[in-house]
Amino acid sequence: MAEIRLERIGRVFGDGSIGLESIDLEARDGEFLVLVGPSGSGKSTLLRIVAGLDRPTYGRVWIGGTDVTDAPPQQRNVAMVFQSYALYPHRTVRQNLAFGLRMRGASAATIQERVTTVARLLDLEPFLDRRPAQLSGGQRQRVALGRAIVREPAAFLLDEPLSNLDPALRVQTRTELARLQRRLGATIVYVTHDQEEAMTLGHRVAVLRDGRLQQVAPPMELYQRPANAFVAGFIGSPAMNLIPCMLEPGGAGCRMFLVGLELELEATVAEARSQALLGIRPQDVELSEVGVEKSGTITGAVELVEHLGGELLLHVAIGTEAAKTDVRVQVRADRDVAPGQRVRLRLPPERLHWFGAEGERLKRWTRPERTL
Repeated sequence: MAEIRLERIGRVFGDGSIGLESIDLEARDGEFLVLVGPSGSGKSTLLRIVAGLDRPTYGRVWIGGTDVTDAPPQQRNVAMVFQSYALYPHRTVRQNLAFGLRMRGASAATIQERVTTVARLLDLEPFLDRRPAQLSGGQRQRVALGRAIVREPAAFLLDEPLSNLDPALRVQTRTELARLQRRLGATIVYVTHDQEEAMTLGHRVAVLRDGRLQQVAPPMELYQRPANAFVAGFIGSPAMNLIPCMLEPGGAGCRMFLVGLELELEATVAEARSQALLGIRPQDVELSEVGVEKSGTITGAVELVEHLGGELLLHVAIGTEAAKTDVRVQVRADRDVAPGQRVRLRLPPERLHWFGAEGERLKRWTRPERTL
């Protein structure tokens, strides 16, 4: 296997729109690196540039220490698996697995050995003489992966390979894929729009938005310390609450004002009051009934209750009718909460995230909040 290194990769389309902007990124040898982001963020474009299917407008691509920016796809020694299975319908599983090796002139003995090994690895031995139409979606996906594995490439590039599967099969297949990566010790760059899939599979996760790299980190670092408000809202389910508030200079840093609360944080702000965002995950909001007094609580009304099996997701409105904010709160399903009920919310200071007007992460004091 081999590492993949991207240096200042940029892609400008014919109409002048920017697809990628100065991407510096590395997939280490044997690493499962996931590219995640919303539709149009540039993740598939970046993968196609690594594969050699698209050329960057500027920047360099290195695979295994070799500059392959100008090399055609067949000289890069990478295998790509697409969203569609792209299997030959008139060929058997055995013939589909062997096709790439035959095209490269491999000997019959080599083809037989590699096909047998990969079929055993992917539990495809019972299906070797079947055609794709006789297979389930998960089995077809395993054949597509197997066709890449038999080539023994330097790296695997996977572009949304599980998106055509139903939810239950998708969970099962991604578990198999993670297990397979550990067995092979393979370098994998994997594209998905599903943040849950990214957090489950990736050793590290690269978050993209509008062609720009937002953050690259292990999954729990993304979750616990997002670099900006976009990452905070994109990673995690249910999504993090991002509550508008005001910053005001004061002391060594500034003060933050929210409905019913005043908090202090360490940050550089303009001389005038400015907009900001306070972030807290729904699991971290503490809920109590009105009348139960707690320091630093906010009163609100439950507007909607979503039943999530073992948990409830409450939508609580805080503020005034003119400036109302929805706060999502996740609690156990046995809590007796109904729409229209008034509740108190406490935001534990050690669980808060602060973001400036441009979405950048702000440092914070460890001082507790105090009620206005």
